[in-house]
Parts: sequence; structure tokens; C-alpha cells
Amino acid sequence: MTDLVDYRLDNGIATITITNGKANALSHEVFEMLNQALDRAEQDRAVVILTGQPGIFSGGFDLKEMQKGPKEAAALVKIGSTLTRRLAAFPLPVIGACSGHAIAKGAFVLLSVDHRIGVAGPFKLGLNEVAIGMTMHHAGIEIARHRLAPAHFYRSVINAEIFSPEGAVQAGFLDEVVAPEQLLARANEVAQNFQKLNMQAHKQTKRKAKAEYLALLDRCIEQDAEHLGLN
Repeated sequence: MTDLVDYRLDNGIATITITNGKANALSHEVFEMLNQALDRAEQDRAVVILTGQPGIFSGGFDLKEMQKGPKEAAALVKIGSTLTRRLAAFPLPVIGACSGHAIAKGAFVLLSVDHRIGVAGPFKLGLNEVAIGMTMHHAGIEIARHRLAPAHFYRSVINAEIFSPEGAVQAGFLDEVVAPEQLLARANEVAQNFQKLNMQAHKQTKRKAKAEYLALLDRCIEQDAEHLGLN
């Protein structure tokens, strides 16, 4: 791992930490490192805790890369959608330990894992694409529709409403909120409970329950690539 993504294995629990600057931006390199970390977790047969830095889970795509041009932006969107699709079908349980703000792609990551723990405080979570002039991509719409409460889907995707941690639980971005100093302890507690599951049954049930959604996501990723001129 580079210093952008840290991987630590302890008693069958892999903690993957994103550490990329103030916004914890998601760049090509960060996605590559995240995929390598997930490869290691699969090899280690570990329950995964995915987290960020104190105060920031992730502010989304790396804007420096997004602003290089339409092709570069489209390529980053595709690799990001492919990672969230991988998380949604990951054969082992994945816990999102949301350490603060989670905006745009940061929030989409939360919508793609098995259990999400946030921290109390003046943090913002949500999908701001429409607010900053981006038309939501097909994959993003379906990731949000799959996990958000119906009323909050419209508020989030079309109105770009941003939520507090407590509001994010109601919306469907988070499952619970704890004090910041309790985040990793709670994530490890949840991970230990997940270790009691039969992992083969977990994997097969997850993929069976999400089969139609994953097939839809595959079509959306291709549709976005065609629309953005990658294919």
C-alpha cells in the first residue's frame, strides 16, 4: 500500500483507511489502492472495515482529475462505479466507518456496503451533484434508489439535499451514529458479530438478494460509459 490507503489485519478483521489529503479525495490511484486492499482482504478472508480520516470519510472524486477533461472525468466515474459495484457484491461483510463528512462519491461508497456507522457532530452527508451542476449518472441514480428510503431518494438525488449524521440514518446513508471516539471500537464490535456468520451463506445470500440490482448496475455502468464517450 502507498500512504493513500492503509491496510491493517487484526484477528480476521481488515481495516482499510483512506488518507488522501484534506478532502480524502478519490483519485485513480486511490481506487487502484482500494482494489488492492480488497484483494488482500479476500485473500485473508477478513471482514472489512472501510474508514477515512478524523472528520472526513471522503469528499468524493478528486476534482483535479475530474477537471482535466471530459474523457478523464468519464474514466474516473467508470472506475468509481466499478468499485462501488464490487463493494455491493463483496463476498465478505463490509462495514463503512464514516469518520465525518461523506459527500458525492464518498456517500455512494456508504450506499454500497453492508453496515454503516457514522459519527455525531457538524458533519454533512449526501449527494451534491445537482447542486454543483452535474447531471447524475445512471449508475449513481440506481445505487441511491437501491439503498435510500423512497422519500429521501428524491430529496437526495434530484434536490441534492445534504443531511446531518442523524438525518443520514433516516435517509439511508447510515445505520447508526456514535461519538467520534467510539467509531472504531463500535466498528470492530460489529465486525466481530459478522465473523459469527457463515461466510459462504452470507456471500451467496448477498448475491442472490442483489442479483437484479447488480445486473442493472452493470448495464448502467456501460450506459454511462457510452454516454460519456468511453466505448
